[in-house]
Amino acid sequence: MKKTKATAFHIPSVTHGIPAYEPAGQDSPPTTPERWLARKLLVLAGSPPLRLVLWNGEEITASSARILATMRIRHRTALYKLFINPNLHFGDLYTAGSIEVEGDFVEFLEAVYRASASKFPLLRKIQTSLFNRPRSNTLSGSSTNIHHHYDLSNEFYQLWLDKEMQYTCAYFPSPAMTLEQAQFAKMDHVCRKLRLRPGERVVEAGCGWGGLARHMARHYGVTVRSYNISREQIRYARERARAEGLSGVEYIEDDYRNISGKYDAFVSVGMLEHVGLNHYRGLGGVIHRSLTDHGRGLIHSIGRNHPELMNAWIEKRIFPGAYPPTLGEMMDIFEPHDFSVLDVENLRLHYAKTLEHWLLRFEQHTATVENMFDRHFVRAWRLYLAGSLAAFSTGCLQLFQVVFTRGADNQIPWSRAHLYETNPPSQSVKAA
Repeated sequence: MKKTKATAFHIPSVTHGIPAYEPAGQDSPPTTPERWLARKLLVLAGSPPLRLVLWNGEEITASSARILATMRIRHRTALYKLFINPNLHFGDLYTAGSIEVEGDFVEFLEAVYRASASKFPLLRKIQTSLFNRPRSNTLSGSSTNIHHHYDLSNEFYQLWLDKEMQYTCAYFPSPAMTLEQAQFAKMDHVCRKLRLRPGERVVEAGCGWGGLARHMARHYGVTVRSYNISREQIRYARERARAEGLSGVEYIEDDYRNISGKYDAFVSVGMLEHVGLNHYRGLGGVIHRSLTDHGRGLIHSIGRNHPELMNAWIEKRIFPGAYPPTLGEMMDIFEPHDFSVLDVENLRLHYAKTLEHWLLRFEQHTATVENMFDRHFVRAWRLYLAGSLAAFSTGCLQLFQVVFTRGADNQIPWSRAHLYETNPPSQSVKAA
């Protein structure tokens, strides 16, 4: 799929909490120390094959490899901010037009991620401790964090998501699949892993716009209770279920911590990133009290190979309170309650492919998005989507699906054959 190049514009306004930076007119030529800072900035980033162009047109590189892209720094204030904390300030400067990228935007970001992945870990830790303070995921904090991102506008997300409004990693058994086909395949993949059967009870923590719950009820004949604290998503999910005449699905506007009842299966797709490490044991307790003796569970989450906070700009401007865990950190959910992990699958490259589709669709609707918000918002979300794509394609982020059950449960499959049956249950059960 062809990647999208960044578009250049000047943005004078302030949108969605992102401060605007105004170019400081015609700055005087850079000084010798400023030229040193610019080159040092590239060296600290691992000397990626990129070209810096300063506000007077002067070019600076730190690599002998073929140059992949060019970053223009519009004024000296931008240079100083980049040097102090690039993880936070690059995003704000780009969305404000104080930085422009010429060339393939995703390739530019991939080059930076690859070069900086193992460089100067101590410096990165110092910058993180000073400038990256993730927000709380208490009951009240989670509500604020979720509303910040998910309650922007259902109409906005409809522009670039699939028809079922799946805002999580799709599953591409064939890379040639459409986004709609791959999202259907993802929901079926989850249901197969949970081994759902007609008449079973399922509880879902964080239902998004309700697509998975509708899929489980319609194609697998189960009853579903889905919990979510996003008002806009719950409203949309209820309207869709009502319009489709779908029974067996109940959407509850409440926090996962308030789940009640007993269920045959627990599922959470794309919610763990918003829970926070210090709440993992609490989540495990919720699952423990909710599952029957032979209950199964699946958690689908963005993750990492080693502990690291979310990118400072994304946490501050896009996804407040977000944290992608390692598999080791996820065990705090399972170990205290003697849950056995049955299966772990990493769909990292599937998420990169998903983001290619999202970014392409987003770019096709930037005029509409600009009318809904403004150009500043368009640039911020372009960076968020392109940066996420680059993070998955370079291995900075992972996508884990973890299947588990109680430690003493012997009603478990002998193989993974049920995941790849020729005639899946979704083709034989059509429950309304």
